[in-house]
Amino acid sequence: VSAGARKYAKPLYLRRLVDAAMEDTGLSVVLHLDHGEDFEVCKACIEDGFTSVMIDGSRYPFEENIALTKKVVDYAHPRGVVVEGELGKLAGIEDNINVSAREATFTDPDQAVEFVERTGIDSLAIAIGTSHGAYKFKGEPMLDFERLEKISSLLPGFPLVLHGASTVLPEFVDLCNKYGGNIPGAKGVPEDMLKRAAQMGVCKINIDTDLRLALTAAVRQYLAENPSVFDPRKYLGPAREAIKKMVAHKMRNVLGCSGKL
Repeated sequence: VSAGARKYAKPLYLRRLVDAAMEDTGLSVVLHLDHGEDFEVCKACIEDGFTSVMIDGSRYPFEENIALTKKVVDYAHPRGVVVEGELGKLAGIEDNINVSAREATFTDPDQAVEFVERTGIDSLAIAIGTSHGAYKFKGEPMLDFERLEKISSLLPGFPLVLHGASTVLPEFVDLCNKYGGNIPGAKGVPEDMLKRAAQMGVCKINIDTDLRLALTAAVRQYLAENPSVFDPRKYLGPAREAIKKMVAHKMRNVLGCSGKL
């Protein structure tokens, strides 16, 4: 749940949606705060029933990031809430986060160990070349797998996280553009790279842009082919199915996380 999602839907409504989904399906659902800006935001979400929070102190110097992250951990853990921290800065734009390529910094492996030990976090978001948004690479896609291998070897078994890891599948970009969109030059992380990362200690891979593209492509196509329709239930149904298919594909064929719980 990003800052934009919290503003759009409000945490209380989101929690009730999750409660209904769990009651309806009998499945467990994690309500996770993405890129919590500060302690107060994380605290408010914990009090609103979130089961997992991310505190993003990556914009601060190392020691300040540690202090902020540990403060959130010390508040969250006694309340049964897990915490994701971040070390290194991803380029790109997401909600109110805007980091230029020049400002982006990769995660230092040795600092990663110290960060985990001193904060007590449950998972660590790292920067190895991914970025937020639909325009991740100007040239050939490249991730620093040597850096990932080093971090994984220094933190064996510790959960690592990749943000900004959507593939930006061409078929969905093409559909959007075919039916009135204008998304030129969009490029994401190839799925073979995501498979490799998932085999090297990365256990959470964020793909929000892929879900947005799948939904938008389905809506654009349906409305173009059914111009007389104005009932949202008619065009949001195919959009929901497109997201379900995308998630199933990623879980089963790319990330290898299907059936793990």
